[in-house]
Amino acid sequence: QVQLVESGGGLVQAGGSLRLSCAASETSFSIIGINAMGWYRQAPGKQRELVAAISRGGRTNYADSVRGRLTLTTDNAKKTVYLQMNSLKPEDTAVYFCYADRGGSRYWGQGTQVTVSS
Repeated sequence: QVQLVESGGGLVQAGGSLRLSCAASETSFSIIGINAMGWYRQAPGKQRELVAAISRGGRTNYADSVRGRLTLTTDNAKKTVYLQMNSLKPEDTAVYFCYADRGGSRYWGQGTQVTVSS
């Protein structure tokens, strides 16, 4: 069972930056071995939406609403995925969830709140 632990959320003013981290706790976990890993977010009253993801082979994809402002990177040695968020907007306010797809299963983190004030 893969456990994903997120950190880095918080309150920031519009235009500011945050960096989210998602670390896998399983000793044998390898980012190289996953099918996909990335971040979803869910704002109040809205459906969960994919924000950014990296797939096997290293290809990254971003939602149109965040492209150019958010960047997903990985540290394979630390088994950690990061989401650098710049030029944040109030509409980025949501709970951000890390996920990993491996071996036909999807694993989720507990979520971290990001609040952007205007």
